[in-house]
This record gives sequence, structure tokens and C-alpha cells, in this order.
Amino acid sequence: MIAGAALAVWRAPGPKLRSAILHFAAGVIFSVVAVELLPDIVRHHAPYEVALGFGLGVATMLGLRYVTQRLEKQPEATAEPAAAAGPTTPAPLPWGLLVAIGIDILIDGLLLGIGFAAGAKEGTLLAIALTIELLSLGLATAVELRDGGHSKGRAVGIVAGISLMLLMGAGIGTTVLRGATGNVLEIVLSFGLAALLFLVTEELLTEAHEEAETPLLTLAFFVGFLLFLLLGMVG
Repeated sequence: MIAGAALAVWRAPGPKLRSAILHFAAGVIFSVVAVELLPDIVRHHAPYEVALGFGLGVATMLGLRYVTQRLEKQPEATAEPAAAAGPTTPAPLPWGLLVAIGIDILIDGLLLGIGFAAGAKEGTLLAIALTIELLSLGLATAVELRDGGHSKGRAVGIVAGISLMLLMGAGIGTTVLRGATGNVLEIVLSFGLAALLFLVTEELLTEAHEEAETPLLTLAFFVGFLLFLLLGMVG
């Protein structure tokens, strides 16, 4: 994420490149879900636990989206008073947006912990997949801060601070899930399955489709899926 912010302040990528990154990240995460998580969940044959975990995952992600969308609207409400104060007034931080991004990264960290609870291989592949997603998120956050009048150094520093939420989420996930087995692990994995599917369909691909779709952009999704399918087979 920090690398994405640094890249954004040095030379912000064009919308097509960012869309390609988002397509690729979506394909990678979808591949990890299909190849690694889903077979583990189906193998245990625990339909009630799967339904409970999956339902909780969907409800949680919908609730978080509602909260974060409201938070992201807060900077818009404060933009006019800040602009009226004059050009010499330091640009205010978009706290609503930053809190929303922090929550998103915290959830990514928890999902990373869930991935390692499923196994070292699953956790490693998911870590690589989320790294690509966070690269794009760092790019977007830094561009937003720069557009708001913040300096390059401050934009990178803010993104670096927010990225610590990933470590916090991963630490919580691995600590709570350490030694989890049986039905508890099945619920947790099903929760992670729903959250990752939500991330792909409602966040990454939604943002990617803000740019006019082209065959090459669509291809990036399938390249990401195939790449991690092959890595899962040979790893």
C-alpha cells in the first residue's frame, strides 16, 4: 500500500492502468477463493456451519459498506467551509474517507488471518492477492489526498499510518483463530469466503468498471485467475 502511495505521488497511473490492476487483483482473489478456500469448506460437509458463517460474512460486509459510505460523504460536507477559509488555510484531512479505508484494511487483515488458519499455502496465496489489492488502494488514497491539497510527503505518511491496520487485523485474526478446528474453523472459513466474494464483486470489479471496458482490461481478470490457479497447482 505504501508502494502504491509512493508511486501515485511520483507518477500517478492513468485510469486504464488502475482499472487493469483492479481487474487483475479481482481475478487473483477469486482464484484463491475457488482453488484454495472453497474445496476446504466443501470437504468438511457441514452445511449448517457454512450457512451461518456465509450469512454472517454477507451481513457484516453489507453493514460495513453502509457505514463506510456514510463516512466517505463527510469530507464533501466540510469541503465548502474549508475552501471559504482561504487558500492559506491548511487542507483538512478527509477523516471520513480515511476511517472508511482503515476499516477496509482491517477487514483485509482479518481475512489474511483466516487464510493462514486454513493453511500456510492458502495464507501465502491470499497475502500475495491482497498485496495487489492494497497497491491499488494506496494509489487511490494518495491521489485523493494530493487532490485535496496535501503534500507528497504527508500523503505517503498518512497512507503508511493507515496501512498499520492490516497488521492489526492480521494479528487479531491469527491470535483468535490459533488452534481453531472443526465447526468453528468451518464457520470462520465460510465467513472469509463471503467477505472475499463481496470484495471481488462489489468493490474491486465495481471500481474497475468505472473505466470503459476493453478486451484487454477484461483479460487482466482471467490472467490473474489463471496465474494463481497454476501457482496453487504447483505450489
